[in-house]
Amino acid sequence: MKKTLLAGLAILTLAPLAAQAASCESIKADIAQKIAANGLPETHFKLDIVPNDQVDKAGGQVVGHCGNDSQKIVYTKTAEALDENAKTGTSQDAPAQ
Repeated sequence: MKKTLLAGLAILTLAPLAAQAASCESIKADIAQKIAANGLPETHFKLDIVPNDQVDKAGGQVVGHCGNDSQKIVYTKTAEALDENAKTGTSQDAPAQ
């Protein structure tokens, strides 16, 4: 009886952690879908889930948060996107003329 009670308590304690991980992945997927819907191919960007204290090291732009605001979703351009911009001579980050 005690083992069953302890096992149930352990499951209830760990369930929110699993839910947070799933919600971060689903939020990341939603953001990726929105970016792709705006015309940017998924091969041209990367989304990473990073802890708040490592956001500066990620080197990108924060586009979302999850895990009760304990993690951020960081957007970075891939080399493929940068190569394509160099070939066409255009960039979203270029200064206005």
